[in-house]
Amino acid sequence: MPNYRLTLTFDGTRYHGWQRQKNAVTVQEVLERAIEKTVGEHVGVLGCGRTDAGVHAERYVANFSVDSALAPERMQAALNSRLPEDVAVTACDLASDDFHATLSARGKVYRYTIVTGEVRPVLERDFVHWCRHPLDVEAMRQAAACLVGEHDFASFVTELAPDKNTVRTIHGIDVETEGRTVGITLAGNGFLYNMVRTIVGCLIAVGRGLRKPEWLKEVLDARDRTRAAETAPARGLTLVKAIY
Repeated sequence: MPNYRLTLTFDGTRYHGWQRQKNAVTVQEVLERAIEKTVGEHVGVLGCGRTDAGVHAERYVANFSVDSALAPERMQAALNSRLPEDVAVTACDLASDDFHATLSARGKVYRYTIVTGEVRPVLERDFVHWCRHPLDVEAMRQAAACLVGEHDFASFVTELAPDKNTVRTIHGIDVETEGRTVGITLAGNGFLYNMVRTIVGCLIAVGRGLRKPEWLKEVLDARDRTRAAETAPARGLTLVKAIY
């Protein structure tokens, strides 16, 4: 049975994340609906991971197996003709039978985008977080350095199950600036619920001068979510890619 691997891009503004839910529209739901209309049966789709409501994706990977004779390029065209305008399949190919979009992933890369200044961004408002205050990018870089490597990130996760393993490895955090825009890119072997957005919230606090860079190490060591800053809004976050 063919195992189709899809690369998707989506604007997450009107979706309640990737994973199908009972009372909210999700990306998985609209994709499975498009597949069902294409192949004539309901097919479950596996995704490279959950995303929060309002989070976007550039290269989200998913896969599904179905008894179909459609070539990958025809499957891609058929799905795109049935998907809403804020979701698109940018690539489709046949993967090995054992490829699993979730379990085969070795890591992910996220980017968070902030626009600073007195004037709020308008045209890009659904894809950036507006921070009226100037940010000290060098202080943010100093703070971020303590998070690189393998650590217990319990201080940066919300809705934690008691038996959840909170140890993760961050391979790198880059903080770059261009004009009014500050971009924070994080690469790691995996991220906990709201982990990226909480890290960003802490870095913003440091950038605004509300906290010293060394404070972030104290937060990390505390393993206590109440010690961290507020979670940054979802709209500024984009899943850049999954790593395989």
